[in-house]
Amino acid sequence: MMRRVVRRMTSRGSIGVAVAVMLGLLLGAPSVVSADLLPYSQDFEAMDQADPAALADDGWLVFGNVFGPDWAYWYGYGPFPAPNGSPGFSAVTAGEGGPEQGAQQLVAYSDYNNGDHAVGAWIEANVYQEWTIGAADVGSTWTFDFDVKRGDLEPDTTAKAFIKTLDPDAGWALTNFLFVETHALPTTWGSDSISLPIDESLEGQILQIGFLSTATYYTPSGMIYDNINFTPEPASLALIGVGALVLLRRRR
Repeated sequence: MMRRVVRRMTSRGSIGVAVAVMLGLLLGAPSVVSADLLPYSQDFEAMDQADPAALADDGWLVFGNVFGPDWAYWYGYGPFPAPNGSPGFSAVTAGEGGPEQGAQQLVAYSDYNNGDHAVGAWIEANVYQEWTIGAADVGSTWTFDFDVKRGDLEPDTTAKAFIKTLDPDAGWALTNFLFVETHALPTTWGSDSISLPIDESLEGQILQIGFLSTATYYTPSGMIYDNINFTPEPASLALIGVGALVLLRRRR
């Protein structure tokens, strides 16, 4: 079982520690300013399904929040590199895709390593990527889009896809929590997206994109995701500059 690390209390929110990704300014090239947010794209096709570090090596993290049966906050633990194929949090799966999803996908689920399932605690399992918002990002709008279908999830488990921002200078306060509830979706593939405008108040904060599930009593909670993209809207490209786009992490 993963060690427990209490970070902060939040009502059904989640926390990830800041993993700063600082690009720096391109000195001498004022027309190309690198932003700290980076475009990200992942279709999971190049990942080794048998490699326990496949998701961690791509920068995926996990964090758990635990609430009592009455939804009183108990504790949080993490962040940890995202596991692949363990009973907790996440795995690269195969054979769940349609023509647009290919051979491999991401499945996100509860942390079944956590024994507090057995006492009726609600285990909120978060699987996510994160960046630090820089000055050059202010004024841009970023969109998180993804394909999704329900896996083995059963009631009363809930699941969400999200964009979050957290302020490390204010005790990791959750300053944005934009989400799509995915638990009510069918077992056939669909697509959805979430967008966030970046204003001055967000500079220096942590931005996360990802997926969470909240389950108890070991109830099945799997949701399947693919074709993940985190990109600036076209009108924002001039703000971000060509330099950041060159660093787009492609895994196709």
